[in-house]
Amino acid sequence: MQINLTGHHVDITEPLKGYVDTKFDRLARHFDHMINVHVILSVEKLRQKAEATLKINGANVFADSVHEDMYAAIDGLIDKLDRQVIKYKEKRQNHRGSAQRVMVEEVDVKLPPEERLPDDLSPDDLSLEDLEQQPHT
Repeated sequence: MQINLTGHHVDITEPLKGYVDTKFDRLARHFDHMINVHVILSVEKLRQKAEATLKINGANVFADSVHEDMYAAIDGLIDKLDRQVIKYKEKRQNHRGSAQRVMVEEVDVKLPPEERLPDDLSPDDLSLEDLEQQPHT
C-alpha cells in the first residue's frame, strides 16, 4: 500500500507522517487489497481538515473529517474509512454459496425387517465389502 501525504497550508512533519502511517496500518488489518491512498491535510482558519481517497480493487473510497486538532481529525478520518472499508468488504463477499445449499430433512423411513440393520450397528460401521455381501431385494 502506497500512502501519498499532501499538506495544504500546513507543514507535514515526521511525527505527523508517522501518525498517519500507523493509523492506516489499522485499515490494512481489515482489508489488505488497498492499492493507493492519497491523504490531504489542510488548515482553514481554526479548522483542521483531513481527507483521504483509497483506491481499492474495483472502487474508490473517500472520507473527510474536520476538527480543531489535526490528530483528532486524522482519528475521525480513519474511523470513517474503517467503516466504509468494512462495508465494501461485506458487499464483495460471495453470497451465492449459502443460497444454493439445500437443507436435507431427516425422513423416518420404515424398512422391512430383513433390510434393517441391527440396533448395535450403524451405516458408518459397514465397509464396502459388507455392503456388497448384503442380499439385494
